[in-house]
Amino acid sequence: MQLKREIRRWDLVLLLINNIIGAGIFGLPSRIFSLTGFYSIPALLVCAGVIFVLVLNFAEVASRFQRTGGPYLYTLDAFGRWPAFVIGWLILITRLATYAALLNLLVTYLGYFSPALQETAVYRFGIIIGITVLLTLVNYRGVRNSTLLNNSLGVIKLLPLLVFIVAGIFFINPDLIQTDQPLPSWSDFSAAVFILVFAFTGFEATLVNTGEVKNPARDIPFALIVAILFIAFFYGMIQIVSIGTLPGLAASDKPLTDAAELFMGPMGAVFITLGAVISISGTLNAVMLVGSRVPYALSAEGQFPAFLSKLHPGFRTPVYSLIIFSGVSLLASVSGSFIYAASISVISKILILLTVCAALIKLRKQEKKAQENYFRLKFGYAWAIIGIVACIWLLFSADLGQLGSVLITTLIGLIFYGIYRLSRKRNRGSKETKEH
Repeated sequence: MQLKREIRRWDLVLLLINNIIGAGIFGLPSRIFSLTGFYSIPALLVCAGVIFVLVLNFAEVASRFQRTGGPYLYTLDAFGRWPAFVIGWLILITRLATYAALLNLLVTYLGYFSPALQETAVYRFGIIIGITVLLTLVNYRGVRNSTLLNNSLGVIKLLPLLVFIVAGIFFINPDLIQTDQPLPSWSDFSAAVFILVFAFTGFEATLVNTGEVKNPARDIPFALIVAILFIAFFYGMIQIVSIGTLPGLAASDKPLTDAAELFMGPMGAVFITLGAVISISGTLNAVMLVGSRVPYALSAEGQFPAFLSKLHPGFRTPVYSLIIFSGVSLLASVSGSFIYAASISVISKILILLTVCAALIKLRKQEKKAQENYFRLKFGYAWAIIGIVACIWLLFSADLGQLGSVLITTLIGLIFYGIYRLSRKRNRGSKETKEH
């Protein structure tokens, strides 16, 4: 029994946009402005350039594969089982941390309507549990249901952001855009670019669902490039409007809502807040769709328990993988915060991105002759090396404590995998003994 290939080209474009435009652009404009001021715009452009290089690497590598697994599968083919497990584990960490970050920011935005929703534990936990259960049910009933919900929310989420940009342009105060301010320190600029990675990524995990894409070799490169170019322009305009309309941008925890309230009034703030809630909800659904396939992919390769790759006989969804992912996501959301969870997610993502760039080099060297049934990037080796260097730079911008948390979590995963392999060997050994 196989997963259904029901994700078409424009479904994939919307899935990528939905997976990328979520919490980041609603929560990070103020954070990067506090670090770099006006130079948050150049920081955004630098991050967009780095991400575009990485997307080009992904376009080639991903177009080679037809099965579910994404970067986990690329690493498996290029470097073997142990490195592949690490990448699969990191993808799982990014999905869990991203889900927790998104859901906490969603509660923050709901707090605009009533502070009790954010500050009272009973309400906060109730919202977190309710949304998680609802999204679990949607994904349980099949990838088409999840895709339809994703497409709907993906289109709806863009409307308030477009209104924010178009309306905000007419209210920009040139005095707030201080181009003559001192250059930020290199460490602050690098930190801003590092944080922005959270807003620009999500595409790497979306490709885990390749086994449900109708024509991966043709559609993945197209969808990746279209989505990232659109998002880069979109983010740039949102940051410009935020800087030009909100004097207290650096201190705001709901920057788009606070800016909209100034130039559109209370109703505008409500409109943008509802847009944020819808946007983040859509990304949460996309995260759950992808995240529930990661344990499935690891199980299908014998690196997680076999029951996680079992599919529902009717919906053909990985039910046990979905339930476990939802449960752990719920725990992470209850205990996490937006900025910390986002930082943990970014570090894990950068390690994944770096590995995929290296995989492009290794996969090309493994070829006996050049193939034509995938997207082959011109000057591929050069783009891969640029991507690797960029990822190393970003890692040097990370907080050592958060980097340590990721390494410890990875070590726990490796210990788990080692124990699981030993138990499998013992089971096989005992079966062979009984047969003799």
